[in-house]
Amino acid sequence: MALQLKSPAFKHGKEIPKLYTCDGSDISPELSWSGVPPKTRSLALIVDDPDAPDPAAPKMTWVHWVLYNIPPSAHSLPEGVRPADLPAGTLQGLNDWKRTGWGGPCPPIGKHRYFFKLYALDTEIANLHRPTKLALEQAMRGHILAEATLMGTYQRQR
Repeated sequence: MALQLKSPAFKHGKEIPKLYTCDGSDISPELSWSGVPPKTRSLALIVDDPDAPDPAAPKMTWVHWVLYNIPPSAHSLPEGVRPADLPAGTLQGLNDWKRTGWGGPCPPIGKHRYFFKLYALDTEIANLHRPTKLALEQAMRGHILAEATLMGTYQRQR
């Protein structure tokens, strides 16, 4: 069975509800996964937006959430997860607001795509002390057993 990532809040390719954005409560959506490979030692989650700042002329990928060392026994993250509620051992990296934790969609213009990427790794990552997405990706290199992606969209109503 392949690694799968889903959310009861939105379907793949569909709109992320306002609740999870800067226009709402800006809380993380509930996520769940299945099909974790047997040799998985940890999971990592990266959420980013490749359409920043303008989908018609993207210039960067904006990082919304970085989590790593999620134990393979975990199968979900609750809605609005707080640091104290993360599965034991889970560490956080920095988003592009230079803080840890969820930073919801807040696109300045147009409809953006938000990619929730879950990685099954054959190792635990050493404590990288609030790494950026790039630092985590470098640490994961050569250790990815499987990957699952959930993509949602969001456009602010003006």
